[in-house]
Amino acid sequence: MPQVKVGLIGFGTVGAGMVEVLVHNRELIEDRIGAAIVLKKIADLDIHSDRGVKVDPALLTTDAMEIIDDPEIDVVVELIGGCDQAMEFISMAMERGKHVVTANKALIAQYGKQLFETAERCGVDIAFEASVAGGIPIIRALREGLAANQIEAVLAILNGTSNYILTRMTEEELSFDEALALAQRLGYAEADPSLDIDGSDAAHKLTIIISLGFGYPCRYEDVYKEGVDKISLEDIRFAGEFGYCVKLLAIARKVDGQIEARLHPAFVPLDHILANVNEAYNAVYIEGDFVGPTLFYGLGAGKRPTGSAVVSDIMDIARNQIKGISRRVSPLSFARSPATELSLRPMDQVSTDYYFRFSAVDRPGVLSKISGVLGANNISIASVIQKSREAHGSVPVVMLTHEAKERDVRKSLEIIDQLDIVTEKTVLFRVERKTGI
Repeated sequence: MPQVKVGLIGFGTVGAGMVEVLVHNRELIEDRIGAAIVLKKIADLDIHSDRGVKVDPALLTTDAMEIIDDPEIDVVVELIGGCDQAMEFISMAMERGKHVVTANKALIAQYGKQLFETAERCGVDIAFEASVAGGIPIIRALREGLAANQIEAVLAILNGTSNYILTRMTEEELSFDEALALAQRLGYAEADPSLDIDGSDAAHKLTIIISLGFGYPCRYEDVYKEGVDKISLEDIRFAGEFGYCVKLLAIARKVDGQIEARLHPAFVPLDHILANVNEAYNAVYIEGDFVGPTLFYGLGAGKRPTGSAVVSDIMDIARNQIKGISRRVSPLSFARSPATELSLRPMDQVSTDYYFRFSAVDRPGVLSKISGVLGANNISIASVIQKSREAHGSVPVVMLTHEAKERDVRKSLEIIDQLDIVTEKTVLFRVERKTGI
């Protein structure tokens, strides 16, 4: 039986998951691809800690160059994370004619173009299914399954930690800090959860999805980003009163020849399918011009799901090896990029519905002053909730608007927040109602 030899750099959680899949499903994998995947070497700075999976100690090394320089190794798997060292290892591996598999979303989002050019020059494959949505095969779906379609819109929940926190806030009425502490105790959040809760993790993944789905070389810096760290239980409750829930949404949508690229908390109607994606699960909703709406749902992180995605990439490369081919599908699916026909839509040009929560003094004329400023800036009010007086003398005045432009909203709130009737900075959420199944 043919053999495809693999070297693994990074024996952490995902690396252990990858090895577990290779060991547990060895016969199944061989039956599917007609070849044996042989794990020849594992490099990690720590080669003594128990990973929960048995490996021959002779496979372990602290020197990644033993893998990169080994002429027998066909595929190098990079699972160390970060950018600088990972970039160096991957580049050296490709220069030596080795195919590469990575789960490194930050690296692909920020340096994908350079890596893809190196892979083309060296005639090797670079695969990154595990970089977005864990075990959900969204990369392969966009590259191949939906390749005949113009992608019109993508809405996605791409960070399990944030989704778990919002689920606990909604279902148990926990504060953000309480929900985060629970997520950390249960292992859904890291000790330093900043990349999850500030939106960085999901924004990296959205960058990759936009490049794949639309053929536009999106940069991470171009994605508008807000996290969940400032969401209050009060706004979660008001969302429910209006018939919505709050989700951290990654949104990419074609509008007038441009692409919206934004990641932020949003009000999602309770009857929208994404409203039912809870706990640490991810989901990617895609609209194609011919296929219509599709939904991909599953665990977006974790040892086993992400390890499964890494092995699927190794298997794909192994099939190519057996046939003596490489680069059957370009990394971003497009042999000829349509990028010149598209541009990113500036955030101030985005139009959507909005939710505002004003903290105002409780006296006559407050609502008319606020609505007057909104009306002068082309913002129409759809519905209002005004609560009774609070102990500190302010009342929450909550509004949903009809569709408005971000630029007009920002201008209005800048004026309103300076009024003597407003006691705190206005809270804003965007409302997602344009797409749904």
